[in-house]
Amino acid sequence: MAEGIMKKLATQNHLDWYVDSAGTEYYHVGEQPDRRAIRTSDKFGVDIAQQRARRISKRDFEKFDVIYSLADDVLEELLIMKPAEANGAELKLLLDELYPHAHRSVPDPYYDDEAAFEPVFKLIEEACAAIVVKYAPRPEPE
Repeated sequence: MAEGIMKKLATQNHLDWYVDSAGTEYYHVGEQPDRRAIRTSDKFGVDIAQQRARRISKRDFEKFDVIYSLADDVLEELLIMKPAEANGAELKLLLDELYPHAHRSVPDPYYDDEAAFEPVFKLIEEACAAIVVKYAPRPEPE
């Protein structure tokens, strides 16, 4: 959901950002997002049905300026996976954009019913909007 939300906000704000998502494990590679996530996202005008899961690669650590993790344990995995020579990506928790230094993870709705996906969508959307405010170029004063 985060990839779809961030892409939509980047487009709406005319930002030339490359947005992608990846996981740290192999077991869902090539699969679509969870059907409940697809339906929830669609409800808010975000189409994620064409996305396919992939595993993060060493190249990602050089390619991206910032890599956001939705969960603290995944952030720890990313810190271990990041090659020592990688100078690129800053690794952060997504919710640190809303709650600085709180080290909060996005709740995982996977084991709940579909109703659990909507509040998670809205939380991710709020964090993504904060990223746009924080990192989008501001017009020069005239």
